[in-house]
Formats: sequence, C-alpha cells, structure tokens
Amino acid sequence: MSGGIRRAKKPSSFVVDGNWPHAVMEPHRGALVAQVIARNLAEVITEQGISANALAQKSGVNRQVVTNVLRGSVWPDILTVVDLEGALGVLLWPDHTQWQIPEPRLPGTGGAQEGRCGPQP
Repeated sequence: MSGGIRRAKKPSSFVVDGNWPHAVMEPHRGALVAQVIARNLAEVITEQGISANALAQKSGVNRQVVTNVLRGSVWPDILTVVDLEGALGVLLWPDHTQWQIPEPRLPGTGGAQEGRCGPQP
C-alpha cells in the first residue's frame, strides 16, 4: 500500500463537526468515501445482527480491521471492502462520482469552503 501525505491522516481526522461516521467532513473525497463505507458497514451490522467477530470469521477480514474501518482509523482497501461486501451480501462502496464536493481553497485564502460535503445521511 502506498504511503505519502495523502495517507498521513486517518479518515476520521477530517471531521469538522459531529461524530464519525455521521459527521460533517472536510472536502476530501477519500475521507468522505471512507465515512460512507463505515456508516454503511455499521448500519448493515446492526440490521443483520452480526458481531464484528462473526463478520471477521465469515469474511476472512481480521476483526481489528473491521473495528478500525468502523472507527475511521484506517483507509479501507479494496480487498477488505470486497470481502466485507461478499460476506454481508450488500454494497458498502458508494457511488461518489456525482457528489458535489467543494474544492479546497489554497492556503492563505481562508481554508476549505464551509458547509456539508458529500452525501448526507
């Protein structure tokens, strides 16, 4: 997995207001996608009444990785998402291509634009 400054911050560190995964976020597409994956995962776990341990066993994804995705402390990779989707029988990855995400302003121009970004719950 590649590193660099794009992965220097965990997804939940882009929260502007509120609590992950239902928070208002900075306009960072990757963090917004990770937020929706975490929110979708939490909702499906609740709906299906499956524990993180049972999901880990069924999906082959380590339980701690499941927990970290839910907390927004890791960038979920494609294999993790695919394995979770297969085990749960639902899509977790959002169709983000039509989201209206404001462009971040350049440093010294007042920071990122105000307002909610990405999909709204």
